[in-house]
Amino acid sequence: MHPTARMYRRGVHRYRFLLTRQWVVLTVIAIALIPTMIKLGFWQQHRYQERTARNDLVSRALHAEPVPVERLTSPGHSVTRAEKYRTVTATGTFDASREVVVRRRTNSDGEVGFHVLTPFVLTDGRVLLVNRGWIPANGVQTAFPEVPEPPAGRLTLTGRLEADETTSASGIKNVKGLPDRQIMLINSAEEARRLGEKVLGGYVEQTAPAAKGGTPEQISDPGSEDAPLNYAYMLQWWLFAAGVPVGWWFLVRRELRDRDEAAAEPAPEESEAAAV
Repeated sequence: MHPTARMYRRGVHRYRFLLTRQWVVLTVIAIALIPTMIKLGFWQQHRYQERTARNDLVSRALHAEPVPVERLTSPGHSVTRAEKYRTVTATGTFDASREVVVRRRTNSDGEVGFHVLTPFVLTDGRVLLVNRGWIPANGVQTAFPEVPEPPAGRLTLTGRLEADETTSASGIKNVKGLPDRQIMLINSAEEARRLGEKVLGGYVEQTAPAAKGGTPEQISDPGSEDAPLNYAYMLQWWLFAAGVPVGWWFLVRRELRDRDEAAAEPAPEESEAAAV
């Protein structure tokens, strides 16, 4: 046999262990992991882009000049992404006699309570829904809680414009048969039917004037999402994908080394003969 062919056969024989069940399973897993990790990296990239876009949108909205709420919304209007979180002003009077509370809402410390939703009658007679803030549940939630009165008389308030809440967007089920003056979702169309008034689309989270004594506790700004964390995860998954074939080859080389060392060791019979 030609020396080159003999060397080739010896080389192939060294790698025959790759056909064993253990190594076939390991190789299949490695091959499956690579596209999976690449796909996870692209998913994290998508999340990074989404969160970055959301942070930019929120930042622009929060830093935009305040405008009268009537410029951005009207009865039946659906608040858009570009309008959401915009700082708006409104002049009118609170109608505390028809306010409701929104169940199962948490404050910044994670305590469960209510949001206080009070109709705000504008100077032209239309109604703006105002989320005045959070109050604790204080145990039983079957009765209307004790709610601090809003400021009396005509005033100008400032707040952040929010879109109507829906089950699909919030994940909150709109439960029926709730106690009197309690709701699950803030929705201008439903409140317009309840009040029998022309209600502006969306609602406003009040930021000024501040509530007396800090109650209701006003809603904090939406803040920013941790987009850089998704970017780090994206790089991590792609590094893992690149590391899989490197790790597989390292294991193959170690197996070859172990087999070569085992083959180089003399058999027990040979060792005894050498000793004699």
